[in-house]
Amino acid sequence: MADTHTQARLVLGPGTGLLRSLADNWWLLLLRGIAGIAFGALAFFWPGLTLVTLTLLWGAYALVDGVIAIAAAFSASGGEAGPRWWLGLSGVAGILAGVVTFSYTGATTLALLMFIATWAIVIGALQIWGAVALRKVLQNEWLLVLNGVLSIAFGVILFVQPGTGALTLVWMIAWYAILFGCLYIALAFRLKQYRRA
Repeated sequence: MADTHTQARLVLGPGTGLLRSLADNWWLLLLRGIAGIAFGALAFFWPGLTLVTLTLLWGAYALVDGVIAIAAAFSASGGEAGPRWWLGLSGVAGILAGVVTFSYTGATTLALLMFIATWAIVIGALQIWGAVALRKVLQNEWLLVLNGVLSIAFGVILFVQPGTGALTLVWMIAWYAILFGCLYIALAFRLKQYRRA
């Protein structure tokens, strides 16, 4: 009975095309999660990390995350894509963040922090928007909302306390990336249940 109800919601609900697209490509969100955890683990287990190395690692992570998000946005078939602009915009923001990071590796610590904080807030807002767009067809959309709230909170903390020490900064970014990655992996496996037969 529950499966029939879920199928009915999947067929009739608005945003169905986007949900189907994301479900068919659930592994792309899984890759985003794995990339986040890998980045966080590298930051944790590399205690002698310099600011330049952290910047380059974060830039690579943002770039990979952006490419995967764009791939997910464009992977929908035909006209069923629905309102997927937020996912594509999230990907563009990630790619731009990566490119800017690699272009300005000599930026000051404060400039880097403000840039990462802005990126996190933009990504978080787009994730919350995506959860709202999918709320009628995706159960447990709270995973995407929680990911968005985590991103915004992380960005706000960086704006409010930019003077934290280098080690504290590395740990904050590492924890954020790992939590971000875990939530994406949970969402990916949740979406996997909505795949087309």
